[in-house]
Amino acid sequence: MELAIAHETVARWQFGITTVYHFLFVPLTISLAAVVAGLETAWVRTGKEKYFHATKFWGKLFLINIAMGVVTGIVQEFQFGMNWSDYSRFVGDVFGAPLAMEALIAFFFESTFIGLWIFGWDKLPKRIHCACIWMVALGTVLSAYFILAANSWMQHPVGYAIDPVSGKAQLTDIAKVLFQNTTLVVVFHTLTAAFLTGAAFMVGISSFHLWKAKRRPEGADPQKTAVMRTSLRLGLVLAVVFGAGTALSGDTLGKVMFEQQPMKMAAAEALWDTRSPAPFSIFAVGDVSKGHNSVELEIPGILSFLAHNDFSSSVPGINDTAAAEAAQHGGSPKDYIPSVFVTYWGFRFMIGFGMTSFLAGLVGLWTTRRKLFLKPEFRTGDTEVPRLMLTPSRELGPVLTKWSWRIGILTMGFPLIANSSGWIFTEMGRQPWAVFGLMTTAGAVSPNVSVGTQIGALVTFTTLYAILAVIEVRLLVKYAKAGPVVTEKPPAKDPTLRGPSSDEDADKPLAFAY
Repeated sequence: MELAIAHETVARWQFGITTVYHFLFVPLTISLAAVVAGLETAWVRTGKEKYFHATKFWGKLFLINIAMGVVTGIVQEFQFGMNWSDYSRFVGDVFGAPLAMEALIAFFFESTFIGLWIFGWDKLPKRIHCACIWMVALGTVLSAYFILAANSWMQHPVGYAIDPVSGKAQLTDIAKVLFQNTTLVVVFHTLTAAFLTGAAFMVGISSFHLWKAKRRPEGADPQKTAVMRTSLRLGLVLAVVFGAGTALSGDTLGKVMFEQQPMKMAAAEALWDTRSPAPFSIFAVGDVSKGHNSVELEIPGILSFLAHNDFSSSVPGINDTAAAEAAQHGGSPKDYIPSVFVTYWGFRFMIGFGMTSFLAGLVGLWTTRRKLFLKPEFRTGDTEVPRLMLTPSRELGPVLTKWSWRIGILTMGFPLIANSSGWIFTEMGRQPWAVFGLMTTAGAVSPNVSVGTQIGALVTFTTLYAILAVIEVRLLVKYAKAGPVVTEKPPAKDPTLRGPSSDEDADKPLAFAY
């Protein structure tokens, strides 16, 4: 028994560490791909160089992020064979279908068109080149959809049948797997959260550059300032729109979870006993051994409304739900209670950090509502050198202080914390189930892999990912601090009309600036 627990614990730690680390890149990849596509579309339609420079700048950061995401994501699929072979045998026929679609369809879009986009700047007509990055953006969304469909099946298995001979789950209806309500609301919530993450990323980096220009206007580049001003405004709009979308989709997902996984939502609120009406917990300290809270601060009726749109409805508590699951599946009620501490605080970290970025976006839009953070004014003298002048303080508005910029920079990583907390809450709150109601996590681990091998793999992956994290952060900081390269000129309107490239172009070395 102790060996089985050790197997499960080490396997879960390895999968948890690698998954949370990988998911740091996924939201940024999804959002930045679409943002870069939108900026390039603006350049193609208007011909304004600020959109071209913005496309190249954010595209560079996008490429760093997606490269690291691909490297870390490959490990995820191999872990099903390494540490979770019994799980793979049981659900492989069902779980493998959406994963195969992700590799054959979504990854094809991403890998093919991102190559055309990187190397096609001066080779493809502008509209075709722009279409390539839109295909990349579509590929990232499709990739997320198929993977979330597989995960949603683990949360709420549908469209399957258990083979009476082998005892394995077999796929009977792929449409139910791909389009069940769990999948749809999870995709909606994940995508809106992803765009909130990208928006905060843009706001933070743009705020840094504009704050630096505000402090030292004599050394600021008007063209860089124009790019960052446009990026900031776009990031703020996205933060407000998708912050609201994240809240709306989260509310919808919560209602679905109340019906499908009542234990998860009861643990998220530390609701030990069934109550009608049920309160929303602001703060609680629980006593798991006694099955109640020692300290609690609540708002009456709110949880009933969140669960059923009714302030007086009954919401099942942890104790009653655990007893019901034990009666259905066997064992002790305590076996069906997840880590209430992790679930409770993971839920609050997800909401708190996510909504802080939304509020920061609202504040930012208000303080920049007249687009008066920095305005370039050019004065020429004998040297004919333009200078960037600050607008008068009366035009900047009383709210726009140094703290406005600092808030934008400090909240840049908040959605990443919210995303990680949300995934930890989702997966920890489902315990003890690997596939809800069908297979426990303890029964999903590889039986023939030694604990020593698992620990070795855990240490190796954790160390490797720590090294990759240092590389990723240094690259992002380096190119984010450098800002857009405004000296680069856009390619010709139609590269196909320029004839074959010269020998000088052919011998020109490639650089990361693609």
